[in-house]
Amino acid sequence: MARRKVAWRGVFPAVTTKFDRKDGLDTREMTRAFRLQMDAGVDGLIVCGSLGEASTLEFEEKLEILKVALDVAEGKVPVLLTVVEGSTARACRMAEAGAKLGAAGFMVLPGVPYKSTPRETMTHYRSAARAGGLPVMLYNNPVGYGVDITPEMFADLADEPLFVAIKESSDDVRRITRIINMTGHRYALFCGVDNLALEAQAMGAVGWVAGLVCAFPKETVAIWKLAESGKFAAARDIYRWFEPLLTLDVTPQLVQNIKLVEALVTGGNDRVRAPRLALQGEARTHVERIVKAALATRPKLP
Repeated sequence: MARRKVAWRGVFPAVTTKFDRKDGLDTREMTRAFRLQMDAGVDGLIVCGSLGEASTLEFEEKLEILKVALDVAEGKVPVLLTVVEGSTARACRMAEAGAKLGAAGFMVLPGVPYKSTPRETMTHYRSAARAGGLPVMLYNNPVGYGVDITPEMFADLADEPLFVAIKESSDDVRRITRIINMTGHRYALFCGVDNLALEAQAMGAVGWVAGLVCAFPKETVAIWKLAESGKFAAARDIYRWFEPLLTLDVTPQLVQNIKLVEALVTGGNDRVRAPRLALQGEARTHVERIVKAALATRPKLP
């Protein structure tokens, strides 16, 4: 079960997509936001995912966003393009186009919104990976998409060398142990649930596909690096401070939540693309209260 050698580990932000007042892409604002991540020392960038509002983006827009991220990264960290399409044929075309543009690899989802069978799911993943010909992070989020890639399925998929990593978002940290017990260290395991990241690292995850990192990149990187270097108590203290914010990642309105936090903390705006609408009323006030409390007690980083 040898894994294709890629250096994917650490903090990989799932960056947000920025829109202008006319609902077009705001590439200047994305450049600024992506640079904040790079300046904080992240280990990779993932564009056009769920947090990036992939379902509202056109094919050409996804490639434009990828290009912005590649320009900002300047080859210093891998940039992954999320492949989430309703048909396997479209997923293959996206992977082919992303590879030509220079993506380091892909984060691939099932063919949502269809809830595929295990055989259909694995065929979709294999097809998209082979079309792109680049390393793939398999994204498992049964809570959000209704398709569960079980540890047994990951064992079945282990014969494909392009599958190098897993973003595990089942909301069950016990899955980390089960996957390792069934596949050894075949895959680089990433936690995809913000408020389970430190728990997942303790169980063997080597990376964090993070959301609130968009607003607090330095704190997110500090948590991961401290724990990785054995300074778990220091990492835990920051993580506990971060917990009310991290919880904003695990609701149906995670995009609106995180964009609002990002705007309040780093500047910019919280524009989203319909059918999403920016938060109003008590929902907005709730997030603002959490941010205000967090900023008042923001920890000093080592």
